[in-house]
Amino acid sequence: MKGDKNLWVLIGVCVVNSLGFGIIVPLLYAYGKRFGVTEVTIGYLTASFSIAQFFATPLLGALSDKWGRKPILAISLAGTCLSFILFATATNIYMLFAARILDGITGGNISVAQAMVSDSSTADNRAKKFGFLSSAFGFGFVLGPALGGLLSKFGLQFPFFFAAGIALMGTLATVFLLKETYTASMRKKGADNKFNFSSLITGIKMPVIGTAVITGFLLTMAQFTMIIGFQTFSVDVLKISPTKMGLFYAVFGIAGIIMQMCVPLFTKVFSSKSVILLFSTLICLGAMFATGFTNTFMMFAVSLIIYASFNGLRNPMLNAIIADHNDQRRQGEVLGINQSYASIGQTLGPVCAGLISAVSVHAVFFLSSFYILLGFLLSIRLKTKEHQHKAT
Repeated sequence: MKGDKNLWVLIGVCVVNSLGFGIIVPLLYAYGKRFGVTEVTIGYLTASFSIAQFFATPLLGALSDKWGRKPILAISLAGTCLSFILFATATNIYMLFAARILDGITGGNISVAQAMVSDSSTADNRAKKFGFLSSAFGFGFVLGPALGGLLSKFGLQFPFFFAAGIALMGTLATVFLLKETYTASMRKKGADNKFNFSSLITGIKMPVIGTAVITGFLLTMAQFTMIIGFQTFSVDVLKISPTKMGLFYAVFGIAGIIMQMCVPLFTKVFSSKSVILLFSTLICLGAMFATGFTNTFMMFAVSLIIYASFNGLRNPMLNAIIADHNDQRRQGEVLGINQSYASIGQTLGPVCAGLISAVSVHAVFFLSSFYILLGFLLSIRLKTKEHQHKAT
């Protein structure tokens, strides 16, 4: 880590990228209202990004396997920059949708960054490096909303222009500071690989990788279901102000970041990444189930902080497992497929949570627990399949 300058540059790029995204998230609805965005259309606006990302991310990953990681990462960040500018200068609702779709289409920066980490790591240190990368993304998402709220004092358009400038900084850092990790000789070996959208189906049929992708999908859906429950419970039951709720949510993010920084300690204690995933998912299940029974601030906070902490181990472990069992020539494509399903989980989670919240706010946490239970059962299957794969 100390001598890996490229990793430090990549971490910086990821912080900048996620910070720009985090800045605009809490302002989408308030800004869109001037163009006629309603409670219903904000859901469509959010979904348009995820749907575009679902189809585009594995394609961008496959292109990075063919052309190299660096140019695709730069193009993705430049597309994000343009999307923020388009959003800030919008004159109607159609431009808002165009901006979010453009950001989704060029939203392959996460999977390409993960592929770059995978290129320059080994099975022994891959989980650790993915942990640092996840921490970088998490830091930007935690700091971004608070910064967006402060910048909105200068006008609702200002944060979007600021986010565009942040994305531009990431683009320039990628072009001038980042070194290509997928060399010409590596690209030559994979020159015959061709991407088609059927890979979104065939990818989840792969023995170990497919199980890991579906596990990640369920655990992502559980997380984004929880977010709706957190917001509703905080406002309707605990009567927390928006400012305190933002700080409360930031604590969850920090807890996850701290746990991601501790990934090297877990990999020293446990030899198997699937065992770490199994252990962390079981704790998340217990914490989320307990949240469904809470009625006081203290119990609610303790339960969710435990959940947020151990949920921080999810992405480093799953990404490392996928990379360990993947062909070097298809790292970008397969990690892109994983991110595609995660983006759908981010969309379906809030939709299902919104429907069940009509029954009870506590029911949202039980629904999230159900998704985690399914993820836990798949984690057991993942451990078995990983063992069978090693045996062969």
